[in-house]
Amino acid sequence: MRIKRALIGLAAASALLAGTTALPADAAPKPKSYKNCTALNKVYPHGVGKKGAKDKVRGKSKPVKNFTVNSKVYSYNDGKAKRYKGERDLDRDNDGVACEKR
Repeated sequence: MRIKRALIGLAAASALLAGTTALPADAAPKPKSYKNCTALNKVYPHGVGKKGAKDKVRGKSKPVKNFTVNSKVYSYNDGKAKRYKGERDLDRDNDGVACEKR
């Protein structure tokens, strides 16, 4: 009887854990090079930056802090060494954030 209860408890616990798995990889947008900032901002509304990047601003404007941090997507759109087919330079001020927008 104890073994049966233990097995039922174990089955219930594993069923709960199975329901909390991570989303599949295809749920996130696949990294790609976007044609322009309008296209990138449709997927990433406030831009995309590499880890540790800070928006560079002039004057009284405040820097954008709510951009998406994704180094892979940024590298597809930074325009430095052309590593990917169709790569464009969408980080014109070279601050580590491409297409930053409030």
